[in-house]
Amino acid sequence: MFQDLHVDDIIALKDKRQLILVDVRSPSEYRESTIPGSINIPLFDDNERKEIGTIYKQIGVSEAKERGLEIVSAKLPAFIKQFSLLEGDKAVFCWRGGMRSKTSATVLDLMGLRTYRIQGGFRSYRKWVLNSLENLEIRPEAYVLNGYTGTGKTKILHQLKNEGYSFIDLEGLAGHRGSIFGQIGLEPKNQKMFDALLVEEVSSMQNSPFVLLEAESRRIGKVFLPDFVFNKKEQGRQIFIDMPVEERVKHILEDYEPWNHQEESIQAFQKIKKRIHTPIAAQIEKDLESGDFESAIALLLINYYDPRYDFTKEHYPKENIQTIKAENADQALEALKEILPPLNHSVPVF
Repeated sequence: MFQDLHVDDIIALKDKRQLILVDVRSPSEYRESTIPGSINIPLFDDNERKEIGTIYKQIGVSEAKERGLEIVSAKLPAFIKQFSLLEGDKAVFCWRGGMRSKTSATVLDLMGLRTYRIQGGFRSYRKWVLNSLENLEIRPEAYVLNGYTGTGKTKILHQLKNEGYSFIDLEGLAGHRGSIFGQIGLEPKNQKMFDALLVEEVSSMQNSPFVLLEAESRRIGKVFLPDFVFNKKEQGRQIFIDMPVEERVKHILEDYEPWNHQEESIQAFQKIKKRIHTPIAAQIEKDLESGDFESAIALLLINYYDPRYDFTKEHYPKENIQTIKAENADQALEALKEILPPLNHSVPVF
């Protein structure tokens, strides 16, 4: 018989890479939010789940179970084969540890495939995440990278991460770049998924000598930063990158590829159009429609994003700010490495 495991035990085994987590909910449920690192082998697809739910509400429980059994029976061979291809122990879960995960675990156990079930399902995991967030803090000192839009902050921070520095990529976890155009070409995460990814990311870096953060507002796309992250960002060592507009325009063109997302760019611009002086807004819109993205971006930077960033910068104490003047991202990266403490060393005060 399969064994139920508490979510704490599941997390411990998952962190040690001793367990494969399998979400047996429908594909749409999985896409909305799941346990990070899990794979989806659905017992029912979206249409089947909807059909069974309709029968349950309109006819009765027994009839819904009968229809579910009919559907499962037809797909069992393929379902079991998918699990048999996974090496190692597995743990299945559905929404609340109910019939879908129980059926999956029972069948797999009968076929000799060692399987656990997460007690309470995804709902218990979500409660664990929320409890973790209430008690979580970022213990290492934080260095916060600021800079005008387009200075390549994210690229620089990812390069540092590749070199062994600890970087909490809030935009990456949110699936959003943080601006009104930030979701273009990306798939934004919802709060549930962001929270789960954040708990894992922060927990993995607690023994680092310091962590890097990118300056973000309290909201990134669809998600909000918890207080402990936002406050850590506000209290961290602030480093500002100053870079020419021309270079920043190049970075934005590379990151966003607006020629592949022209309509999305025009629609996003409508949300801020009224905040820009009318003649300039008209020119930006004309440039976007004609495909002169270089001109549109330069006008947006000078007339919208840079003034907003100047206003934000004013609320930091001057003694807690260090500015890097660089011609390009490579120069900024090298200058930043001169400021940061060496890896595995104590953090100096400047």
